[in-house]
Amino acid sequence: MQILLGLWMCAVTAATFLALPPARGFQYPEAARMLIFHVPNAMVAVLAFLVSTVYAIKYLKGRNLIDDAKSAISAELGFLFALLAMVTGVIFAKVQWGSAWNWDPRETTILVLLMIYAAYFALRAATEGAERRAALSSGYAIIAFVTVPFLVFVLPRALPSLHPSTTLTSREGLGPEYRLVLSAAMIGFVGIYIWVFRLCAAVAELRGRKKGRVDGL
Repeated sequence: MQILLGLWMCAVTAATFLALPPARGFQYPEAARMLIFHVPNAMVAVLAFLVSTVYAIKYLKGRNLIDDAKSAISAELGFLFALLAMVTGVIFAKVQWGSAWNWDPRETTILVLLMIYAAYFALRAATEGAERRAALSSGYAIIAFVTVPFLVFVLPRALPSLHPSTTLTSREGLGPEYRLVLSAAMIGFVGIYIWVFRLCAAVAELRGRKKGRVDGL
């Protein structure tokens, strides 16, 4: 799987920088290529936080520590993808708007989201006992995800923003070639998330079998 993912992402990267033309409606049209990496990172972060919440609910129902481990793994991956989304957004903002950070609603909400999940990891690190840690962090993960749709989809659209007002599917937005490459990038980033998640979950299960139980991460 990893070989296919590697080839797929190489093709996406090559298409992004070699095949895509400069985009309309941007002060620096070449900077639009950054969206091919920025948007999938943000969307996969939401997916990862959702999966973390699903496993948190599963733990609270079944009290199986492997579910808590998977919840933590997915939260860690979600944090990583959200961080990458913020970094690529900072690069785009520096080129497009002249400043790496503008306290734009989208920039601010993703920073708040990172802080919320940083507190999740702090809670896990500060709580002793696998069962107690799993119970507290599972409850926190569920509450934390309630904020995700609001921070990612609702608030940024409700406030004035420097981000382009057009969508990728509108006539005034990016062309069909951008939508094609963006879709391919989305598939690739989802594949990377699934691959890393399954690998980390397998390692957690092996550790649990070695110890005779599965400790939360």
